[in-house]
Formats: sequence, C-alpha cells, structure tokens
Amino acid sequence: MNISAEIFKAKDGGERKKNMKAVVFTLGCKVNDVESGSLIRGLENLGYTVSRELESADLYIINTCAVTAEAEHKSRQAISKALKFNPAAKVLVCGCASEKNPAPFAARKQVISVTGAKRKGKILEMAAAGFSDSVCGVRIEDGNDVFEELPTPECLKTRNFVKIQDGCNRFCSYCVIPYLRGRSRSRSVESAAKEILESSAQETVVTGIDISSYRDENGGDLAALMLAVKEAETRIRLGSLEVSLIDERFLDAVKQVKRFAPQFHLSLQSGSNRVLKAMNRHYTREEYLEKCALIYEYFPNAAVTTDIIVGFPVETEEDFCDSLSIVDTVGFAQIHAFPYSPREGTNAYKKYKELPFSVKKERLARLLERGAEQKKKYMEGFIGKTLEMVPETWTDGYTEGYSENYIRLYLQGEIEKRPARVCGVRLFREGLEVRYAP
Repeated sequence: MNISAEIFKAKDGGERKKNMKAVVFTLGCKVNDVESGSLIRGLENLGYTVSRELESADLYIINTCAVTAEAEHKSRQAISKALKFNPAAKVLVCGCASEKNPAPFAARKQVISVTGAKRKGKILEMAAAGFSDSVCGVRIEDGNDVFEELPTPECLKTRNFVKIQDGCNRFCSYCVIPYLRGRSRSRSVESAAKEILESSAQETVVTGIDISSYRDENGGDLAALMLAVKEAETRIRLGSLEVSLIDERFLDAVKQVKRFAPQFHLSLQSGSNRVLKAMNRHYTREEYLEKCALIYEYFPNAAVTTDIIVGFPVETEEDFCDSLSIVDTVGFAQIHAFPYSPREGTNAYKKYKELPFSVKKERLARLLERGAEQKKKYMEGFIGKTLEMVPETWTDGYTEGYSENYIRLYLQGEIEKRPARVCGVRLFREGLEVRYAP
C-alpha cells in the first residue's frame, strides 16, 4: 500500500484540524524516528501543529520500542507523562512494544487506538476520518508482504533519514525484532533514489531495519541503489550493515558515490566464534576481520564502528576477552556496547540462563574503557588532516557537526550551515577541535 501525503490533505476546510496540537513522541531506533517524521508530515497536511517533544497537546502518538525490557517500560511510561500535560487528550500507540504486547496500552482509557510496528499509515487514515469509533481500537496489522511507503518525513536542513527497507529475516537468537517487524521487505530503487536525490539536507542517512538485505522486486540491491544516487549533492551515509554485504562489488559501488561518508557501522555483537554461533550470527571472527581489512583497502581512513553485546548467557571470560582483543585489532572508531537483555519469545530466552547482572556490568565497563581508548587513538590520527564538516548546532561559542567519517567536530564561532573544509587541531570534548583548512 502506497500512502501518498496528498490523500491526507483535507477536501474542504471543515475537515482540517485547525489549531489542533499533536505530539509524536518516539522511542527506540532511527527507523522509528523516520516513521515518526512521516506521521508528522501527514498530520501537518491535515492541519495539525506537530511537535516531537512531550508538551501540552490535543493528540499524542506514542511510537514505542521493544528492543529491551527497559525500552518497553519507558514506552508505557510515556503515556502517563503525556497525560500529565493534558488528561483529556486522545492517545494513540504504535510501534514494536505495542506489537509485542498490546494489552497494557489498550487498558488505558485515554488510549483510543493501538496499532503495531507495521502499517503505521493507518494512524493517518484514522486522523483523516476524525478518529471515529469505526476506525479506532486495537488493530495489529500483518503487513509482511510489501514495503509501506509513507509520506516523505518533514524536511530537516542538516541531516535527513531515508527509509529503504523494513523487517528482518536473520533471527539472531537474542533479538525479538523479526517477530515484531516481520519479514524483510524493500522499497523500489527508483522510489528510494528519488527521495535521496531530492534531499535538500546536507547529509542523508540511508536506513532500515536490515539494509544489508535490501533487494527490491526487480533484484536491485544496496549496491545498485548507491550507483543510482552516485551524483547526489547530499552527503550519503549508510546505517547499520551486516558482514555478508561487504564485498568488492559493494565497495566498488560506494566508492563511486560523489559524497559518500566512509563510515561503516558493521555489527559485530561478539568477538568469540562460540558466542557468535550461539547468537545465530552467520559469520566467524575471522570473516569479520577479513571484511574490515577489505574496507580499509578501499577506504584507508574509514571509520569502522560497531555494536557489541556483553554478557550473553554462554559468554565466558575467555569469550569476552576475544571481544576485547578484536577491538584492538580492528581499531574501531566507536563502539556501541550493551549488556545482554533477555527478550521473551526469542530462542536465547528459551534456551539459556541469564548471567548475573554484576558480571554483565563489570564486562560492560571494561569494554567501554577499551572502546574509548581506540576512539581516542582513531581521532588523534586526524589531527593536522583535512575533513569535511557538516555544521549542525551552535553552543558555547562553537559550531558543532560531524565529519564524513563521523568524528564530532568543534569550530570556534557560528558559521553558516553548509559544508566546510576544516583541519583537525586537538582532541576536544567528544571529538576534535578544528579550524578552517588552508
């Protein structure tokens, strides 16, 4: 189902929600954030004034997350926080937490609709119909068959996100997302390329639940999409990638992109082959290192960033040390580290007993410390080197933004929000202080 923003425009003035305020509050991943942006655009087309922050409003849409138990808890809490601003407001809930367990959300009397992680465009249809009883209620849609195209998200001048894929077929033993988001489905190369090429943002991030499995009905994959947008004026950054994607054909394609950002967020999860097998990750430590070496061959200054889970139930101290050592071997520019969170319904939840919290906490601290050391070493390598800075914010006398390889940059003074060639001066705050390049 393709949902054009046009169908949500009022047919006459009486249908528009003039002077009505809506809040679209998002928890979780970048894909949720992009989908919230589409809901915002659709509501604005209906005449709503829309905010992303919890504040006084007539309508609240809570876009939930279920990646961890804590995320689910925060998703439920968000309803109470919203209603403190306006107890009489209408509340709609969507996303992974409501897909996983709709009952706690539906039990709240102010909640007039509960949908899931798929078919979020139904919310805009409800809004266009005035939230009548006939369209509201608990509606968990199947939606595994086709990629849902929502209205283009609201325009952001600095960084836009373009969603090209949804769902996941990998079924990692610790992850509940395939059960909630459904099977992998992809947007057409033509549709995705059009949005990227028309982006007015200085940087566009290509995102999805598993963009490595992107493949449209005509067989177009991520390499084909990159070739289709190789002349784009916006800087192109890719979301999280899987080891299976990295080969010479793919790297040849991204090498041709005029403004490609050479940051490869290559999911690792563990440096131990034994743990990787228990996680149902379909690669070995050795294969991961081979792919990193290939990336560096094509992009010597690339930032390889990653996710690592610590304290998976079968992880021994020796296994954990394998994760520590691979951090040094790869030289990660940044690590996102998380303690294992058991998710009901996954194979790991059924099969393994959780490690003590104290063990997970101690290992997480050690991994973060090692990651910080490597990040510092990586950034030091760009002192005296030229980078491209896309400015984002201005605070405390500095313009802040990111380089093509995702180093946080700080330039004294307020500058126009357009790319600038800068030179690294010194380690500063969370990144590098820079000056204009000669």
